[in-house]
Amino acid sequence: MLYQAERFINRFSELLGTISAILFLLMLVNVFIDVVMRYALNDVSIGMQEMEWHLFAAMFMLGVPYTLKVGGHVRVDLIYEGRSDRTKSLIDILGGFILLLPFCLLVAYYGVDFAKEAYALGETSGDPGGLPHRWIIKAVIPFAFFATAIAGVGLILQSIRVALHPEQAKHINPHEPEL
Repeated sequence: MLYQAERFINRFSELLGTISAILFLLMLVNVFIDVVMRYALNDVSIGMQEMEWHLFAAMFMLGVPYTLKVGGHVRVDLIYEGRSDRTKSLIDILGGFILLLPFCLLVAYYGVDFAKEAYALGETSGDPGGLPHRWIIKAVIPFAFFATAIAGVGLILQSIRVALHPEQAKHINPHEPEL
């Protein structure tokens, strides 16, 4: 049952990675159009410039759960490297419970009110010609942190599996085929 939960969470993280990649492509197109408008047509769009930042922020934040899933997140290598697979798993379990989950859930919890307030106030860009509906990008913050907490649960489940069965140390090389 834990293995099915881990697989489900991993699929969710992979979906967010795909969405992040799509957002990157959209951002690339947006920047290209903005540059062409600015330098070829001598036209500046505040909305296009803000959209670049919004796409970048969403791409980055939604890519974090995928990065956590594939083992691309930051660790303290001094502590982590050279340890056995079981010890690495125990470090991941403790780090997940003590650091990752509380931080993600705290930011997500307070981020919901941050987004709700922006929605209730009808917050828009402060610049003329900027984007309306500022609550949308602010809502990405709690969603991304909840998603990262979910990916953290996936990491913890995977680490429990590896701690119990060190021969299944997939997280050491996350690019190996699925077990």
